[in-house]
Amino acid sequence: MSDSPRTTDPSAEQIRTVLDGRWGEVRQQMRADPDFPVAVPNLELGLEEHRARTLELCRTLAHGDFVLGAVPPEQGGTGELGRAITGLEMLGHGDLSVMVKAGVQFGLFGGALSNLGTTRHHETYLHDALRLELPGAYAMTETGHGSDVQTLLTTATYDPETDELVVHSPSPAARKDYIGGAARDARMAAVFAQLVVGDEHHGVHCVLVPLRDDGGDALPGVTITDCGPKMGLRGVDNGRLLFDHVRVPRENLLDRFGSIDDAGHYSSSIESVNRRFFTMVGTLVRGRITVGAAAGAAARNALTIAVRYGLARTQFHYPDGVHEVAILDYRGHQRKLLPRLARSYALALAQNALTARLHDITVGEETGENAQRELEARAAGLKAVTTWHATDTIQAAREACGGAGYMSANRFTDLKADTDVFATFEGDNTVLLQLVAKGMLTDYKQDFADLDTTGAIMFGARQLTTSVIEHTIGGSIIQRLLSGAPGRDGDEALRDRGGQLALFEDREAHLTESLAMRLRRAGDDETDSFTVFNDAQDHLLEAARAHMDRVVLEAFVTAVDEAAQGPGRDLLEKVCDLYVLSTVEENRAWYLEHGRLSAGQAKGVIARVGELCDELRPHAATLVDAFAIPHEWLTTEMMADLAEF
Repeated sequence: MSDSPRTTDPSAEQIRTVLDGRWGEVRQQMRADPDFPVAVPNLELGLEEHRARTLELCRTLAHGDFVLGAVPPEQGGTGELGRAITGLEMLGHGDLSVMVKAGVQFGLFGGALSNLGTTRHHETYLHDALRLELPGAYAMTETGHGSDVQTLLTTATYDPETDELVVHSPSPAARKDYIGGAARDARMAAVFAQLVVGDEHHGVHCVLVPLRDDGGDALPGVTITDCGPKMGLRGVDNGRLLFDHVRVPRENLLDRFGSIDDAGHYSSSIESVNRRFFTMVGTLVRGRITVGAAAGAAARNALTIAVRYGLARTQFHYPDGVHEVAILDYRGHQRKLLPRLARSYALALAQNALTARLHDITVGEETGENAQRELEARAAGLKAVTTWHATDTIQAAREACGGAGYMSANRFTDLKADTDVFATFEGDNTVLLQLVAKGMLTDYKQDFADLDTTGAIMFGARQLTTSVIEHTIGGSIIQRLLSGAPGRDGDEALRDRGGQLALFEDREAHLTESLAMRLRRAGDDETDSFTVFNDAQDHLLEAARAHMDRVVLEAFVTAVDEAAQGPGRDLLEKVCDLYVLSTVEENRAWYLEHGRLSAGQAKGVIARVGELCDELRPHAATLVDAFAIPHEWLTTEMMADLAEF
């Protein structure tokens, strides 16, 4: 795309520093390194060739220090988790098979060893996993149980006579499904199973199970099948695993949170089975954060291609009959791309804040169960809204490029196919928003840790009287802006940053409080909790979306407020306005129904979105150049074709 329209506006560089965030030097290093495997997908490769190429590119990652950031110094790493997550996000600009394969190997398999294991596991396996000398898999999802991990069917039963764990799939529904690495490369799997010691079930634990011998053949009792071709991510060798009374040493239990001693007795520092489960799963939250980050990167790829195409492609003439109109000059085209561009900015800045929070909690700069629960909820919500945004944006960008966008060489084929699954792996998005709502209603109180999601939501609804908005991002900045807001009604509120924040807060608070009231009323009729919860699920999901809209806006506002004064910051202010007004426009029915906007004001929002698109149109090249995606990562043929016209 060297012939594509680019800007020399210095604002692009100013904005880049804001978007790059706390670990900007990682991004710059990767952009400058031509050998770094942020590789453009090779669409001509066959399935096995693509898998082999993906493995080799991951091996290139393993030989650097990139992967060591996710591991604390006492385990042989650097403890720079923020750097590691940022690096994986940058992989999202290239072949997403590499990003997912790396995420499984280093983030999930390596993360299970690091976070769920103890010293003997670190010393025996972790180094080999991080150097890809021990290819691994992360075997959680089952054919019969995906999101409901607590009721997995696979068992790991302790045999005191041999001091072994017997891992078994009791039915076809217990088959481990869609497991990355299982079909071709993995030699060991971190298997999640119900731990049984004596006659007592201790809930889901993680056990290391060897899968293949040195020749690559499945070990006795292990049945491996290939999921075969998929919609996308062709370089990831997804497979299925069945275990027929496979015996492994007791030491293969990753026992940080629950162990079996030499006498065959089970013990755990966390007495509650539910709390122990959520603690174990909570240590692996980085997977969701990484998936959301990569989805955001893919959406920025699509927007960069589509905006540059829209600046170069012309259709029909201006009234002078001489000059043709660049398609991005059409209001319909602007509305297709620019509000999504504004949302991509907002989500990227929210991702930066989430990555920083994960890093700070991991290294102990923030402590406490409340902080961990808030992190898990925010990670779940941001993963959901970002992956949905990616799916929507890539499709809109494809349409914005017409027939050229349909050609595989122009990248939308792989962007669409590879990101589509992001909405349902590392947590189904609808289920993840339910986790967000659980936090909204229960305020992450320890009292609710022993309840499942439905129980916690119902219990929390009975306790909630007034929704309290916590500003977990930029607290003092947000409070200052809210304090100076002109009020929550009227045209002035829509143009004032504090007023905009208040509008988002008001919607979240009203939806949360009315949801609690609705659940309480239904619960008073002694209807079973599932029916009450299920009848209100649409309301619950809308409240969670409103919460995420507010969290994302706070991240955007905070990043802009902290940016250096200059034209770049001024442009960011306008992009933030477009994010706000386009979000209000999407939800204007709610604002009208609840008296927050008059009919005239709602129409004014529509008009103002159009005005902002017009005002940002001259800066479109600057805004996508600020993503700083190297030319080599965005190879397309359509811009070269345009240059020949």
